[in-house]
Amino acid sequence: MTAAAAILAVLSGGLVGFSLGAIGGGGSILAVPLLMYVVGIGDPHVAIGTSALAVAVNAFANVFGHWRGGTVKWPCAAVFAASGAAGAALGSTLGKITDGRALLLLFALAMLVVGSAMLRPRAGGGDPEVRIDPRIALRLIGIGLLTGAISGFFGIGGGFLIVPGIMLGSGMPIINAIGSSLLSVGVFGLTTAANYALAGLIDWPVAGAFIAGGIGGGILGMKAAIALAPRKQALTRIFAGFVLAVAAYMLARSGYALFG
Repeated sequence: MTAAAAILAVLSGGLVGFSLGAIGGGGSILAVPLLMYVVGIGDPHVAIGTSALAVAVNAFANVFGHWRGGTVKWPCAAVFAASGAAGAALGSTLGKITDGRALLLLFALAMLVVGSAMLRPRAGGGDPEVRIDPRIALRLIGIGLLTGAISGFFGIGGGFLIVPGIMLGSGMPIINAIGSSLLSVGVFGLTTAANYALAGLIDWPVAGAFIAGGIGGGILGMKAAIALAPRKQALTRIFAGFVLAVAAYMLARSGYALFG
């Protein structure tokens, strides 16, 4: 890895970390395009494997803050994460054998979904005293398997799916779903990264630089979230617009490469 690539990896990781800290879920969707078009990783599979590792480490680092804040519902979070890990293993296996050009095209379409979902307001209601039971556990297992498979296939954190999935499966409020989702983001990412690592599809030096930038950016992002709390919805819309613009760029490039 050249010095320029290392600097770009740190800055790219910082941007992803800042967006996650400032506005929450959705930021990790930018990791793969940043690794490919800014840092310069040419293989889409290596970019996805490297992204999955970076997302997992940053998620595990952030879950402790929510744990201290008492927002994590551990029984529900653990059931969702464990079932989703099986889905992530399957999804990442399918991702590895998918043609790289087709994978990028599908990834760009997923970015369109994420950007659109970020523009929709989230409901905040729910039962803050929710307790897991067999009915809730079965719902969490089913939804966890599906979201884990999608996360593993694309190598993304999947927070935009995990948060509403946990809310749907358990009935907990959004504040608890956000804290609880980070365990699943970490587990899904680690499962995906391990699968890609077995095939030699992780750029370890770039991953280290990206993670370092992400941790620093996350700290700045959390501070910005506090300072800019009244404008959070506007910030989310601006970021969603950026995600949609990157998706359009990826669609143009991957579509031309696939069909041009």
